Amino acid sequence: MLLAVPALRALGTSGPVTLAAQPRLAALLHALGVVEGHVAFDALGLDTLFSDDDARPPRLPPGARVVSWFGARDPVYRRRLATLAPDAVVAPSVEAGRAVWEHLLATIGAPPGEWCAPIQAPPTVRALGEQARLAAGGHGPPPWLVVHPGAGSAAKCWPAEAFARVVTTLAARARLNVCVHVGPADAEAASALRRHVGDGVVWLREPSLPALAGMLASAALYVGNDSGVSHLAAALGVPSLVLFDARHLDWRPWWRGAGVLPVTLTGVVAREVDAVIGELERRLG
Repeated sequence: MLLAVPALRALGTSGPVTLAAQPRLAALLHALGVVEGHVAFDALGLDTLFSDDDARPPRLPPGARVVSWFGARDPVYRRRLATLAPDAVVAPSVEAGRAVWEHLLATIGAPPGEWCAPIQAPPTVRALGEQARLAAGGHGPPPWLVVHPGAGSAAKCWPAEAFARVVTTLAARARLNVCVHVGPADAEAASALRRHVGDGVVWLREPSLPALAGMLASAALYVGNDSGVSHLAAALGVPSLVLFDARHLDWRPWWRGAGVLPVTLTGVVAREVDAVIGELERRLG
């Protein structure tokens, strides 16, 4: 969803955008000012459009234009949606060999524009981030390094030992305070990292998405795996380095200032650890 921000911005030049998505993500993009309205995707009843035998109408919100990055490969869905919204754009959410965010922009025929500027987190969101950090024991002064050692899949995680070397080196060299974000799927990765770094860092566990956005927006530096958290940090314009499996670079962030580095995910490679440290030190300035 975060990779759709440039396309959502382009759509917004024609009028207010209502986003149908997973509720927490849609609410976050609304709080960050990317969209004007949001509804829960599951509340639309789009499942009724996949069968000609289902006469129940979907519950589409009013709008002059419909864009569906869903159901593109089902001809029944495409045809039935077209009867409700003849000018609807129905397109797959990804295109092999092309950056996802570029593909989404192309599906709506977006003209050239400043679609990839960082999101400016409002003061209310930044305040939530500060509150969450303080509640987690993060009373130290800036600058802060935020680390996200997990991901939606364990196969996308850089080894904890490698993260630990980065954390301890940067904390010593750059005098950074360190905050490790631990999301709902990150318990194993966080536990492995904790075995290496102990209690010398702040552990931010499952904050709300607005609070996480606020914490990230105030960070001096960020490093993490290919994950939604990393995309959020990049979208907010945080000096970031996102660690990727080289096969998944189509999912790289859209903000040009976010660094992307392919790394070995199956073991610690010393030269890659050094490269990550070097890239982060350059971004810190």
